[in-house]
Amino acid sequence: MRISLKHPESFAAVFESVTKNKLYRPVTGITTDSRETKTGDLYIALEGENFDGHNFIDQVDKSGAVAALVSKNFDGLGIQQIKVTNPLSEIGKIAKEWRLRFDFPVIAITGSNGKTSTKELLLHVLSDDFNVHATEGNFNTHIGLPLTLLQMNVTHNISILEMGASVPGEIEGLCNIARPTHGLITNIATAHLEGFGSIENIAYEKGALFRSLKSNGTAFFNKTDDMIKNISYEGKKVTFGLTPDCDFPADIYQKEDGTLAFILDTHEIHTGTHNLSFIKNSIAVSALAITLGIDWDVLKTKILSFTAPPGRCNVKHCNGVTIIDDTYNANLASSLAAIDYLNAFSGNGRRILVFGDMFELGTSSNEQHRRIGQKCSELNLDGVYTIGNHTKHTDSAISNGIDHIHYNSKDNLITSLRKKIIAGDKILFKGSRGMEMEKVIKGVFDL
Repeated sequence: MRISLKHPESFAAVFESVTKNKLYRPVTGITTDSRETKTGDLYIALEGENFDGHNFIDQVDKSGAVAALVSKNFDGLGIQQIKVTNPLSEIGKIAKEWRLRFDFPVIAITGSNGKTSTKELLLHVLSDDFNVHATEGNFNTHIGLPLTLLQMNVTHNISILEMGASVPGEIEGLCNIARPTHGLITNIATAHLEGFGSIENIAYEKGALFRSLKSNGTAFFNKTDDMIKNISYEGKKVTFGLTPDCDFPADIYQKEDGTLAFILDTHEIHTGTHNLSFIKNSIAVSALAITLGIDWDVLKTKILSFTAPPGRCNVKHCNGVTIIDDTYNANLASSLAAIDYLNAFSGNGRRILVFGDMFELGTSSNEQHRRIGQKCSELNLDGVYTIGNHTKHTDSAISNGIDHIHYNSKDNLITSLRKKIIAGDKILFKGSRGMEMEKVIKGVFDL
């Protein structure tokens, strides 16, 4: 990860205040990756179970970095070395101090899935009325979030931060650094179940976002999600969902062309998509945007014009085949929603799922993968082709005479699909990030 800094003098002052060390030369960028180092950078030497950033100090020095935040010093180098107990913790403290320099709304978004899409949609909606600072890509971790905060500058007047968690305590730690004023939890599902043990523990972890808000903060509650609506919170609430008893009641319907739209507090909003998950994200974003003062007409235009980031139910066409690329990541909730999306496509042609393993599901992994197979059987899809160790359970749950094959290698899967696919087919590609299902798409369609 690497960021550029626009205000080296201001950063130097904050750095000295936190670390009690003066930077000898201006820092114009910060990196945690020695391969991305540029002249003028501050290098953060991170340590993990299988890596040690200190091993690359010599390379960083030769690349033109001016300083390094380290936990151990090395002789014979020209780079300034600032020794601290924990470089990651220290850059978090620096980022926290930097964030406190800015007095504008800071919106934090977390949830089991849909975080990045919701963040990108909110950024799109707010971009004409605000100068928005926002998380880039998926810089949503204890490493990425501090770097994101350090990109705040005096031209911004609002911030949107994405927060992810795979183990207990991460959301609380991120909130302690970011000090959000507004909080949105997209949903609570069984993502990262391996790290939390139960969905109740996941709900408690995500709920740390609401608990972090000060008395003048605002929490946005999805009342359609039972796990979210029951999170204890005593501060200001704005509620939304597919229920009449909330501040922003919504109703979803399908238009004649097959796309989905929704009515929110009497306002009709069109989306141009078949993706139910996107609709749910849009409802949340709409509630937040209107609360922040965005005009309803602007909101409608922005939602209709939004294009989803790569790998998130992006629809492509190749030689008469409709490709639904939802390869960015996968858990049970997002996979079921994606299958519903596939099923919503109208017209002739086969509906096919190409499915890779869902990771980090703990002891419920087999059951959740079987649930995908059951869903495909319930909808009577035309084909289900799986790859991975866990999707064997998906394959075994297929019934109703659906054509289904489990593959042991991507090469075999690609070769087979190239022979099977015909014009008119509608094919959903889905799997966890580590399965790299986007490579299957490229292999099959030469994209």
